[in-house]
Amino acid sequence: MTTPTSFDPAKYKTATREQWETTAAAWHRWGPVLRSWLGPATERMLEFAQVRPGCRVLDVAAGAGDQTLQTAARVGPGGSVLATDISPAILAFAAAEAQRAGHTNVTTRVMDGEHLDLSDASFDAVISRVGLIYFPDQQQALREMHRVLVPGGRVAAIVYAAADKNGFFSVPVSIVRRAAKLGTPLPGQPGPFSLGAEGAIEAAFARAGFREVRAERVAAPLRMQSAEECLRFEKESFGALHQMLSSLEPAERESTWAQVGSALREFERGSDGFVGPCELVIAVGTK
Repeated sequence: MTTPTSFDPAKYKTATREQWETTAAAWHRWGPVLRSWLGPATERMLEFAQVRPGCRVLDVAAGAGDQTLQTAARVGPGGSVLATDISPAILAFAAAEAQRAGHTNVTTRVMDGEHLDLSDASFDAVISRVGLIYFPDQQQALREMHRVLVPGGRVAAIVYAAADKNGFFSVPVSIVRRAAKLGTPLPGQPGPFSLGAEGAIEAAFARAGFREVRAERVAAPLRMQSAEECLRFEKESFGALHQMLSSLEPAERESTWAQVGSALREFERGSDGFVGPCELVIAVGTK
């Protein structure tokens, strides 16, 4: 097992951009699954952020923009949503879906969430759905969100709870880490469960200068027809797993994916199909 001794944020960010450029089309293709799975938590996030008609909203790490569309529907024609992401390819899908849905209040810009090329106090709310966890410098990203908010504006984010609450993802991660001989992530290193511990995201918001910080934990099981379908979902669109497997030969990768598929079968529930354990944390803070 290789234990990392250092973390290169620039290299990590480059790899993250490349992985989303590669998996953008697949992530977009699984959009209906994402809406069914994350849609209710997204609505709760928007409630936390007090997103109302007429609001100006910034969506950081917007990806293919499913939550952008939910936000656009809430703010209405009198409001606006700016969707940003580090990957041009995945953001193009957000722009196309907004146009197809007739949301003329949506714009997109390729942008690094740690360095927002935006004016101070220019948004009423900032949101980020399972994006903040992957920033190399989460504090820098949160400080930037704080900067662009108007006084009294709110930031709201969704992150995964701890690994033991998210078997649908943590089981594959553990198998992939073992196969790729990767050690435990360094303290402070980004990753799917980096803000999942009790009180972690609340502390991060407070350090960045937010007040009235609170968080809510919600069950959001990933429901699919079978473990095989979940394997296909993760294999096609979970760029983080592909990044972790990049050092292996093709045959080793396929063998590892086979192990993941076998392990995921523990979450099959007969007539209920596949029910992957997932707990999310929805956090909010006020400027």
